[in-house]
Amino acid sequence: MWCIPPAQDGAFVARMEQVLDVYSRPYHARFPVVCMDEQPFQLLSESRSPMPMGLGRSRVVDYEYTREGTCTVWMFVEPLGCWRDVRVTSQRTAVDWAEQIRSLVDAPRYADAERIVLVCDNLNTHDFGSLYAAFDAAEAKRIMDRLKIVFTPKHGSWLNVAESELSVLTRQSLDDRLASEAAVAERATPWAKQRNKHQIGVDWQFTTADARTKLKRLYPKIET
Repeated sequence: MWCIPPAQDGAFVARMEQVLDVYSRPYHARFPVVCMDEQPFQLLSESRSPMPMGLGRSRVVDYEYTREGTCTVWMFVEPLGCWRDVRVTSQRTAVDWAEQIRSLVDAPRYADAERIVLVCDNLNTHDFGSLYAAFDAAEAKRIMDRLKIVFTPKHGSWLNVAESELSVLTRQSLDDRLASEAAVAERATPWAKQRNKHQIGVDWQFTTADARTKLKRLYPKIET
């Protein structure tokens, strides 16, 4: 459940419809739509070794655990391309975001793309200024020229397909205790490869027409 202050309704509607317009476009190899999101992951190790499953007995895990810090899981997903890429880093600074974006732009998959349409939330690190903080001016400009960023509205990160894909990853592969960044990557990378192999796509159903009906309270009332 989310709540939007009335003063922000117009900004929310404008960005929401911009995102939905992007999702309604047919696939175009020269202008692929890629959604990105990242999430922190709590690293935990067992305080005591679990007792394995035995005859007539379930696996026993102690409720106590040891904190081992955190890492960041990055998700890039191309909804119409049946493709996603998961990466794991120790943190998520502006420079980390810039490095991830350069990897996306330079991926062989997008070698022939004229411009990548990148859907992401409006976190302060998701900004072209982060490219200039990480790289020299020429390199930052090269990367920037290959991108068009479309931001989801504030309180509207649910419009980002990558957020949904992160939820699937967490439920299917990262739902137990993992003690290291490497262990998280060992779970996440095969998960992405398997979904790509089976061409698991995204069937996005929420349209601008749906928004104008279901979220009509957010739209201004025009008095004549």
